[in-house]
Amino acid sequence: MRRGGVLAAAGLLLLAAAGLLWWQAERMAQEEEIARALTGGEPRRAPALLTRYGCGGCHAIPGVPGADGRVGPPLGSLRERVYIAGVLPNTAENLLGWLRDPRAHAPRTAMPATGITEAEARDVAAYLYAH
Repeated sequence: MRRGGVLAAAGLLLLAAAGLLWWQAERMAQEEEIARALTGGEPRRAPALLTRYGCGGCHAIPGVPGADGRVGPPLGSLRERVYIAGVLPNTAENLLGWLRDPRAHAPRTAMPATGITEAEARDVAAYLYAH
């Protein structure tokens, strides 16, 4: 009887873990869909772009290996913030403008102009809004 109870408890724990994983996957899919709609970008292309442009040297970016910089602000949960870089209302249009030409919005910013294209900026913005 005791062994049966342990097996039942283990089964319930496995079911709960599977349910939690499913819920997290669904939530992430919804976040990505919202980010695509807001930016016109594809978040799945962004980690390679964030690495190529060296964003992780200055920023901590969730889900991007090696992106643990501490010069600029961490970029997790960006969609929940009120301002971008402390100077722009947080809209997709403003984020795209900031990514393309930060000094046009804040001339004294330490963030460099990277040369990122419009399409790449959309992908990066989608990723940042989804994560």
